[in-house]
Amino acid sequence: MRLLTGIKPTGIPHLGNYFGAIRPALDLQHQGDAFYFIADYHSMTSLFDAAQRREFTRGVALDWLACGLDPVRTVLFRQSDVPEVAELMWILGTMAPMGLLERAHAYKDSLAKGRAPSFGLFSYPVLMAADILLYDSNVVPVGRDQKQHVEITRDLAIKFNLTYGETFVVPEPKIRDESAVVPGLDGQKMSKSHGNTIELFGDEKALRKKIMGLVMDSRTPAEPKPDAEQNLAIQLLKLVAPAAVALDFENRLRAGGLGYGDLKKALFEHYWNCFAAARARRAELVTNRDYVEQVLRDGAQRARATASQVLARARKACGLA
Repeated sequence: MRLLTGIKPTGIPHLGNYFGAIRPALDLQHQGDAFYFIADYHSMTSLFDAAQRREFTRGVALDWLACGLDPVRTVLFRQSDVPEVAELMWILGTMAPMGLLERAHAYKDSLAKGRAPSFGLFSYPVLMAADILLYDSNVVPVGRDQKQHVEITRDLAIKFNLTYGETFVVPEPKIRDESAVVPGLDGQKMSKSHGNTIELFGDEKALRKKIMGLVMDSRTPAEPKPDAEQNLAIQLLKLVAPAAVALDFENRLRAGGLGYGDLKKALFEHYWNCFAAARARRAELVTNRDYVEQVLRDGAQRARATASQVLARARKACGLA
């Protein structure tokens, strides 16, 4: 089974990123042949600072390696280090109906917000299709909001195969279970756009202040809280603490006698300890820039070994070779 995941370089990861995408992807690296790429081409539709793109791209590599990505089992590479993807995008673009791309969520959302979408944004699904098909991917883990991209990829692969003969593997989406949405500091879904994140890697004092600043209701510590499972600190504690510990705090809050300050202190300590090993690993990696770059170079070489074969197959099928 060949798995493929794209990681857009957008900055410092937070708990929502980790539990929603990073950890599920890391679990999958032991279940198949995993190709994980840093989508720096895709970042160009929204990020226009070259230095930031370099910094964020390197940051993604650091973050994922720190969190447990195994560069031996997994092919980790920069998207732009595999130039074959740009040629395949053009080939697939000749098969992509305008109507199909006009129905893409990102394009429609941009229009709805009164923005003038670029060609890059409009053709985003075609580049994503090239990303997926270039590595003979069988399975693409995505959230429900990204399922459409895999469906477009399937449409383009099937159309190409019908036109030029069997060439591409038609992938299947693997929808991540997102029933447990990670809440942010304000109770909404944790998101950089909401400004409500708790970062995995950051200053201890600043992160402690964030968590201690969680807004609770006005009930006194002695009052029972029959709705304890809805408490924001309890919801976050269930993510970072052992299940038995989180349940004990929930029961104590429900019964009454547990102060919100003590609960938030416990949340911070368990959060800080949960990612202690990853923070230490990241600090070590930061000082070893050559190692990180070598991982990406090796990953690109391994990725291109597959990409060149698939592109050659596509070129021959459609008469370019």
